[in-house]
Amino acid sequence: MGHGGDVPVPKGVGAWFPSTDEYDPGITPARWVELVGDSTVFNEQSLQIMKRFLDMGGSATCKQLADKYGETNQFYNGGSQGLAKRVQSATGCPVMTNEGEGTRWWPILYVGRDADGSTEGSYVWKLRDELVEALESVDLSGVRLYADGGPEKTGTFEPYAKADFLHEVYMSEERYGRLRGVLLNKKNLILQGAPGVGKTFCARRLAWSVMGEKDDDRIEMVQFHQNYTYEDFIMGYKPEGEGFRLKEGVFYRFCKRAAADPGRRPYFFIIDEINRGNLSKILGELMMLIEKDYRGTELMLAYREERFSVPENLYIIGMMNTADRSIALIDHALRRRFAFFEMRPGFDSEVFQEYQESLGSETLDLLVGQIQALNSVIRHDPALGKGFEIGHSHLCGRKPGEADDDWLREVVDFDIIPTLEEYWFDDEDRVALWKGNLRGVFQQ
Repeated sequence: MGHGGDVPVPKGVGAWFPSTDEYDPGITPARWVELVGDSTVFNEQSLQIMKRFLDMGGSATCKQLADKYGETNQFYNGGSQGLAKRVQSATGCPVMTNEGEGTRWWPILYVGRDADGSTEGSYVWKLRDELVEALESVDLSGVRLYADGGPEKTGTFEPYAKADFLHEVYMSEERYGRLRGVLLNKKNLILQGAPGVGKTFCARRLAWSVMGEKDDDRIEMVQFHQNYTYEDFIMGYKPEGEGFRLKEGVFYRFCKRAAADPGRRPYFFIIDEINRGNLSKILGELMMLIEKDYRGTELMLAYREERFSVPENLYIIGMMNTADRSIALIDHALRRRFAFFEMRPGFDSEVFQEYQESLGSETLDLLVGQIQALNSVIRHDPALGKGFEIGHSHLCGRKPGEADDDWLREVVDFDIIPTLEEYWFDDEDRVALWKGNLRGVFQQ
């Protein structure tokens, strides 16, 4: 592509160059489709470059591409220039010349602009709209996305259906139907419940079940905390060397990936501990954009002159711990943008009972009975309630023959009893009673 300082941007930082008035190769999307299918024009290297640009949302620097997918900067620079020359030879399209510096080949494929500090590299290249339209209409699934040695992601993933979800997540089929339906309808969902009810475990598998496959390429997960900011989530200035550089945040990048997906497949952004962050400050102008009715609506970003939208094929799943009294209640403005689904202990579910029977442990059976009795007390405690129940996941993950008493003692002593001591920090007698009840299962 050979920028090397020879591409002025006359309209200032942020303006794509060249404009259609300055140069237009005049290649239609239909003609691009023909060219993409011609191996003498689009060779394997060319297709890899195109697929990687699409995966990045349609625009990137050579350094970004090299860092993410492998190869060198020259692989993308020289490969693009060679492709542009072959396209010109095949079509006879006009070329752009620069007095004293010769032909500029890259505008056949791209428009460009100086990087404004938000990304690694000095110059950003953006696929021409007609080329994007063509690339999105052809099958690139057989084109290698990552260089040798990198993770291969060609679209072949293990299938995952409702039956798989119900086998792994201890939830009734009826509740799963409601859960899936509310996610697809609202697009923003919060799984709320006490620790141990399987919120994080459920979130990823819910995403897989909607996808129909275990495609973790289309899942991004972060954890909010009190110091998490808009700059981390969307974009902002970060220290670099002796100064600061504008960096794109994780949600911004993920939205670009979802929007660039040729088949508009569903993407899932999962936020653990969503109510630990200051959501109004983290989301900023995206407070409106994440709402279902405003998906695809564009707003100007705070840190640079760019219109941005949250794509319709992106779903947000948050997890909220209802038993942590140190966390402030979730912002009221977000309550109408998210659907809330309560996660409850799954001891009564048919699948958990099958799992329990498969372990063949009499001690486990007694312990489950005690925990269910304990949960009844917690539910009816005016200071606690059902959001503080003891979850089933403390007792999951074992195979037949592995549910020995030593493991169960560890669960009781290091998971359940410390939780009760926190719940009833001002009621030593009640804590002592339930310590005796839980530990008593090992003496029978």
